[in-house]
Amino acid sequence: MKKKLLIGFGILILLIIAAFFYLNNRNRTLSPPGQTSATANGDTVSVEYSRPSVRERMIFGEAEEGALQPYGVYWRLGANEPTFLDVNYDFRFGDTDMDAGKYVIYAIPGEGEMELRLNSDLRFWGYTEPDYSMDVATTVVPMQNATHTEQFTINAQPDSLGVRLVFSWDKYQWVLPLEKQ
Repeated sequence: MKKKLLIGFGILILLIIAAFFYLNNRNRTLSPPGQTSATANGDTVSVEYSRPSVRERMIFGEAEEGALQPYGVYWRLGANEPTFLDVNYDFRFGDTDMDAGKYVIYAIPGEGEMELRLNSDLRFWGYTEPDYSMDVATTVVPMQNATHTEQFTINAQPDSLGVRLVFSWDKYQWVLPLEKQ
């Protein structure tokens, strides 16, 4: 009897492990990892994120309209894990002077604008909301209409003042300058 219970328990554990790996792989294939970086005058910015697809869904809008990412609600700027921003120079994030370092960057979309926030807690998983008391900077940038981008994309581009991040998804684009101090 003990032997049958141990075998049953072992099979149950194997099934749970197999289901975990299947679901983890499925999520990563639907929203594969992405990475972008740029160097300007020896200064580097890199971003690690996940790339969800539109797949005929309404991305930004009101919750009542069925938007995937409703206005006024936390969004991890991708999928799966949080989005990490690593800057090796002191920079300006909106009106805030920031030290070089690694941060979590997330967003709260609004109609025609994107509120972007930096958070110093690198330990939380992306699906859960961050500890807002660990936010270190906030800025709001305008969203422009753009050509359709099926898969969420962040593009780091060098410019004369540092590096700028260009975010594109669905029919929208927004830009975040990371000017050197």
